[in-house]
Amino acid sequence: MTIDKRRPSRRAAPLPQFTPVPRQCQRHDGWTEERQRGFIEALADTGSVKAAAHRVNMTPEGAYLLRRHPQARSFRTAWEAALALGVQQLEDIAMERALHGTEVPVYSYGKLIGSRIVHNDRLLMFLLRNRAPTRFAADGRATARRSALHDPAEANRLSRLKAQWRKEWEAERAAASAKSSEELIESINAKLEKIKERRHAAMTPQTRALHDAYHAALAADEAAEEAAEADAREDDEPAPTHRLEWRDYRTDDDNRPETNS
Repeated sequence: MTIDKRRPSRRAAPLPQFTPVPRQCQRHDGWTEERQRGFIEALADTGSVKAAAHRVNMTPEGAYLLRRHPQARSFRTAWEAALALGVQQLEDIAMERALHGTEVPVYSYGKLIGSRIVHNDRLLMFLLRNRAPTRFAADGRATARRSALHDPAEANRLSRLKAQWRKEWEAERAAASAKSSEELIESINAKLEKIKERRHAAMTPQTRALHDAYHAALAADEAAEEAAEADAREDDEPAPTHRLEWRDYRTDDDNRPETNS
């Protein structure tokens, strides 16, 4: 790990004041108040937590641990504000590269023979679509949301929220529809059962006896059909094969020793 030993440069426009995180032990090589302020200023200049931590001779892991401190609320607020300024600077650097290109070395047979300027057209179009969405929209026209807000980042955030809310609404609607379908089926089945009970109660004793006998015969036919299908499946199964074992069928006369006559 390479730590930048240079002194942090002072910014022309300082960040809002914040309360440094109190430390239990005041170590000269720890997160002192001066280092915390220097880290926030470096974070605003670079937009990188790693670079800012190295600029004050600390590690990015220690910066994240300091951020999670219970009394680091003011420090976290200053962190977010510095990152916003750092991202703005990174955007300016990206625009500079998109306009003037990047110098890359040119090699021939393993030897450096010169350099050339490479322009990134995709980076240029990306920046134009974000800085001037009304003129360089991806679909060739500006959306009503971007035209009203004049803020591409806010418009993109609202678009993502709208898509998320629509997914949640569709999921809730599908769940409610499935629940209502189940309740409707249960209600229909309950009504059919009540109709059967009323019809059975309205029958005369003779009709009720014939009705019960019919259903009993129907159940017996279904049981016989299932038994026949089971027997047919058993008949279709192949019969087990038996291997013939060789046995010695020689008689006692064959086992007698031969004698000379």
